[in-house]
Amino acid sequence: MQLEYMIPIVLFVCIYLTIKAVVDADARKRMIQSNGSEDMLRTLIEGEEIRRRQASLRWGVILLALAVGFGLLEGFDWKEPSPALFAILLGATGLGNLAAYYLGRRAK
Repeated sequence: MQLEYMIPIVLFVCIYLTIKAVVDADARKRMIQSNGSEDMLRTLIEGEEIRRRQASLRWGVILLALAVGFGLLEGFDWKEPSPALFAILLGATGLGNLAAYYLGRRAK
């Protein structure tokens, strides 16, 4: 991929993440200012922490499964796009999602 295609993509991702961080911070600020009970705030914060850990686990397992899929493609020396190439990558992503689901259920 050429560099002139990467710059707008990275810029879009940076803008998205910046807006998401500002909106999340504003939502947290409003929750704290709403004078809700301390137990409710604690529960919300703990739930957010659990969701963040689960998301990290899920992405880690998915990326690991994709790395294995790309390793298989390199091992089979497949360079040209073919249905088998996409099937291996999609299968690795699916297995990664299933493994993340299983690990997430075990962690509870």
